[in-house]
Amino acid sequence: MNTNKKNVLIVDDHPLVAKATKNLLEKNEFIQVIDMAYNGKQCLEMMALHQPEIVFLDYRLPDMTGVEIAEQIRKKFPCTLIIIFSGIDITDLTNKLIELKVCGIISKESSETTIMNMVNCILDGHTMLPFSMYHQMRMMSINHNPIESKLNDDEIKIMTLIVKGATHEQVADEIHLSKRSVDNYLKKIYGKLNVKTKVQAIEKFVQMKTQNN
Repeated sequence: MNTNKKNVLIVDDHPLVAKATKNLLEKNEFIQVIDMAYNGKQCLEMMALHQPEIVFLDYRLPDMTGVEIAEQIRKKFPCTLIIIFSGIDITDLTNKLIELKVCGIISKESSETTIMNMVNCILDGHTMLPFSMYHQMRMMSINHNPIESKLNDDEIKIMTLIVKGATHEQVADEIHLSKRSVDNYLKKIYGKLNVKTKVQAIEKFVQMKTQNN
């Protein structure tokens, strides 16, 4: 085995997409795909088993979001390079992903050339972002927004929908998660806002939003 190659784990819940991604990445002489995972649980198990240097991570998985997985990877394997590979628009999550030190974010609709260029950039110690995400970046390191100091981007999006009257099912459809995941998010939100009911959470969220304005 070429010791200069970087070991890569591909995480995607669609086996055909995972296989196609593997075939594409291995066109790079410095990449070796060591395994493929099809959900968040498998990803974390394979991280512990293989400890790859790079993870090509689909944002939308059946059991966890890319943010949740990236948070766990970053805690346990701080040197791993994480690349988010998404089939949905996650521009709103740019700052959260940067906070987690994700090394690259790219759409599944990107051309093979773009994907390979991004991989080469990352291997060279640089990153590559779509213009839409680049323009969303906050350049200030200190966040004075009272909402964002308590809730992450996913939680803010959920509460914004709840305030507008969306049901849990409608929220799940909008953000591409299961209803169970939305329920779990709301439990975390209640804890962060120090409230016990949805009504209290809405009141607190609106109050914090007003303070920000």
